[in-house]
Amino acid sequence: MKNKYTHHNNELTLNNVGEAVLLKGWVAKKRNLGGLIFIDLRDHFGITQLVIRPEHPQYELISSLKSEYVIEVSGTVLERENKNNQIITGQIEVDVKNLVLLNESETPVISMQEESESLEETRLKYRYLDLRRPSVQKYLIKRHEITQSIRQTLLNNKFYELETPILAKSTPEGARDYLVPSRLYEGQFYALPQSPQIFKQLYMVAGFEKYFQVAKCFRDEDLRADRQPEFTQIDVEASFITQEDIMELTEEVFANLFKNVLNKKITLPLQKMDYKDALNLYGSDKPDTRFECLIEDLTSILNGYAIPLFEGKETIRAIRVKNDKSITRKKLDEYAALVKKHHGEALAFLRKENGQLSGSIAKFIEKEDFILEDELVLIVPGKTENVLPALGALRLKVASDLNMIDETKDNLLWVVNWPLLEYDSEEQRYYAMHHPFTAPQDAHILENNPKDSLAQAYDIVWNGYEVGGGSIRIHRQQVQNLMFKTLGFSQEEIKSKFGFFVEALKYGTPPHGGIALGLDRVVMLATKTNNIKDVVAFPKTQSAKDLMLEAPDFVEPIQLKELNIKVDSKNE
Repeated sequence: MKNKYTHHNNELTLNNVGEAVLLKGWVAKKRNLGGLIFIDLRDHFGITQLVIRPEHPQYELISSLKSEYVIEVSGTVLERENKNNQIITGQIEVDVKNLVLLNESETPVISMQEESESLEETRLKYRYLDLRRPSVQKYLIKRHEITQSIRQTLLNNKFYELETPILAKSTPEGARDYLVPSRLYEGQFYALPQSPQIFKQLYMVAGFEKYFQVAKCFRDEDLRADRQPEFTQIDVEASFITQEDIMELTEEVFANLFKNVLNKKITLPLQKMDYKDALNLYGSDKPDTRFECLIEDLTSILNGYAIPLFEGKETIRAIRVKNDKSITRKKLDEYAALVKKHHGEALAFLRKENGQLSGSIAKFIEKEDFILEDELVLIVPGKTENVLPALGALRLKVASDLNMIDETKDNLLWVVNWPLLEYDSEEQRYYAMHHPFTAPQDAHILENNPKDSLAQAYDIVWNGYEVGGGSIRIHRQQVQNLMFKTLGFSQEEIKSKFGFFVEALKYGTPPHGGIALGLDRVVMLATKTNNIKDVVAFPKTQSAKDLMLEAPDFVEPIQLKELNIKVDSKNE
């Protein structure tokens, strides 16, 4: 191919000295040192230094080049006098013989330097420029490598990569659906899938046995630093398997990912933790086990004292930390606010220093043998369902403040033996803890004592983040009907929402199950960033806006008319 470059800008070394080369890329930096012009030429792969001498026939043109101009150069590789050991090509430079200006550039509105000080809002508005920076590109390159590693493991295990529809039916799965109005069927809507859950089960009904997909999913829910409205799942389903089979496959996926992409090793099998233990010890169903600071039950101890704050409380739980000087009264007030934010009633504390007990309830304590010297005990009373998550959030905050977390660690574990259902006391009905197609461990318990029913479900947790969840599915129609009945669906609702699926279960559905891995979170954790937007090519903001596309946006009236939609506006 004519004018094809001979090398990328990370390839030339001393072994290439004397060779004629053709390079292309962006002007990353230009320096004029007493007549000699030096240009750092950047492409996706790296940097090559160019040198242009004062007698060069194109010297005037080259002097006018600015940052981010796109150029093509031909020249000869020379050994550099002043070498740069920070880059691969730092021992050579290219003596430019000819330069072609391929395109000019206005001054970029964001810095192209590795450590940009541009505001995140500006970076997202001009994301195509932000993505030019190698420090940003590395996240998406790592995402590619991780995706290919996972794909290859599944292909090696004889899984088929199959697609599922994007325009689907709205079904009650927890979060709000994104709805798509139909032009052909007035007043009717498609829904974007929250997950390919029903479709992948139908693949099992159809007899494919092993399916996976890199699937786009959509949920209209409030966002967090680790959540986007559209996200990517590695979706997996298989027939004639057990919970242990799926967990073993998933562990193989992560072991290969760590080995081939991260150059690390994880020990298998992964730890398995009961859901109840996760809540009672860590205050979370996604426990961060990189540090101790476990939750303790002090109910029996502290109920022995007449402490007004604790009177009539269902439980009194606490965490113990070193009595660090940085935990001032102001910091304790901050912790109290955090506890209340997570539905805890109050925060009490005790310190022991030089044999002396102090704190908000110290005057009520007669015997202090339950607290050690140089220890701070943070205590939350109330209902168990409120106390545990409040202490779980407090545990993470304190650990962060006291640098208790080893950020170099990667702890993965399974949370198992989940409740099948959760009860909403306000609505006086059960909801599926995962989704309504999760198989119970014992159908008789589901029928006779649903609140005690456990699920054949499992979540994989990485450093306190849920990165995947799955279950064995219900494959018998009578059990699925029992589940729907327990969830309070009428026959009409079952037929309306899930009729096609219930119908499919009549035709010899095999036992099956699967898991979905959150690719965005996996990449976020693998690259050690705490912002999921870093690993998504064109992310939304925390308020679900695309600043680059300026979406969502109003549409033309004719489009609404075609859809038979009228928008009520408060401004009319």
